[in-house]
Amino acid sequence: MAKQASPTGLEDFSAIISPHGHRERLRDRFRDGGPAALPDYELLEMVLFRAIKRGDTKPLAKMLLARFGSFAEVISAAPERLQEIKGVGPAVVGELKLIQAAALRLSRAAIINRPLLSTWTSILAYCRAAMAYNDIESFRLLFMDKKNQLIADEVRQEGTVDHTPVYAREVIKRALELSASAIIMVHNHPSGDPTPSVADIEMTKRIIAAGDKLGIIVHDHVIIARGGHVSLRQLGLI
Repeated sequence: MAKQASPTGLEDFSAIISPHGHRERLRDRFRDGGPAALPDYELLEMVLFRAIKRGDTKPLAKMLLARFGSFAEVISAAPERLQEIKGVGPAVVGELKLIQAAALRLSRAAIINRPLLSTWTSILAYCRAAMAYNDIESFRLLFMDKKNQLIADEVRQEGTVDHTPVYAREVIKRALELSASAIIMVHNHPSGDPTPSVADIEMTKRIIAAGDKLGIIVHDHVIIARGGHVSLRQLGLI
């Protein structure tokens, strides 16, 4: 009878039984000292405990960090890229995506039912968590009411690694459908460099001009990347 494949794809790792004490020591350190008590690879080890019931998760945690660079980049990586790593199967991907979803839910909660312009740091944290590590460029719109509270958070377009088509009429049409009074535009640069391109600046000006005619304010256009973020308003381009 053929041996059934492991649902996690961890045939090599599951064969190595790690001492029970190591997992307990990590849990104790986390319980006593919180996340700051653990480096990225140990925190990632703990996330992997749920998917890998037996065996040493440290080698896999270190391989993931070596490939993607940081804890945030690991949990944000696309499932197909994660599964390029030997030992990563559906169960591991599921746990990593669960952690990412929880992080996004927490960061989004910080901007709900609050005037967005007074929670700028929280907006940036949410957008970085949602977009900074994406492999393709996407365009996000935060629609606000007259009190600058969030009405809707929508990803309107997704493109290639370096281009997303954005049409001013579609942005303003959606704002009217939502009875929005203002917009914050956000998009990411997968290259890692948040510097706005000429096309970014021209597109922003077109949307501002279209919004002005209908009383819809564009508060800012923020570009998010691995290397940081740029506000077109702070650059004096709005």
